Amino acid sequence: GQGYYGTITPPVVKRNVLENPAWYTAYTPYQPEISQGRLEALLNFQTMISELTGLPLANASLLDEATAVAEAVTMAHRISKSGSDSVLVDTNTHPQTLSVLRTRMEPIGITVVQSSVEDMNPTGYFAVVVSWPGSNGALPSPSVVRSLTEATHASNAVAIATTDLMACTLIVPPGQLGFDIAVGSSQRFGVPMGFGGPHAAFMATLDKHARSLPGRLVGVSTDTAV
Repeated sequence: GQGYYGTITPPVVKRNVLENPAWYTAYTPYQPEISQGRLEALLNFQTMISELTGLPLANASLLDEATAVAEAVTMAHRISKSGSDSVLVDTNTHPQTLSVLRTRMEPIGITVVQSSVEDMNPTGYFAVVVSWPGSNGALPSPSVVRSLTEATHASNAVAIATTDLMACTLIVPPGQLGFDIAVGSSQRFGVPMGFGGPHAAFMATLDKHARSLPGRLVGVSTDTAV
């Protein structure tokens, strides 16, 4: 599938959850109640992403996995202290992701260099992108990946994982391997394939990078007595 998977949503779930008229006929769009419902749905999405990736902060979705990787790399360029204009990318990454990444990086002068995870040396790069799991389904050794993220941080670079949410239910999540940013797509959780249409990508990161996070961010406020 290389990031796009045919999904089957049971009719009973589709009708009673996703298409339940009670969700959208009770209110007119300008009423605050429906806006509150949207915010709650986005917050639930962020919470799910945070729990599956093992990172404390997630945004309220991006377009698709390929552009999410590009957003993560440009974010890493903003927050990295390495001074480099080159990013090191796993060769076992979806081809459409590599293509979009090269296209997005060319106008802003960022060089994309490819390497296998086992041969990666983060010295001289502002970020390292690892596919966890890879485009062909392969999983590098967690110890190798953890050593790579440690070496990346020692080089003042940012460690980025492009990952699969379904796989994250079984494998070691990116947050536990030392990654600073995790991106991917939630398409395989039931979003139909739309011939290149939006698939609700996600981005999760550390709390300290909250102000550099692209996209929307829904938070929870608490009323306190004065």
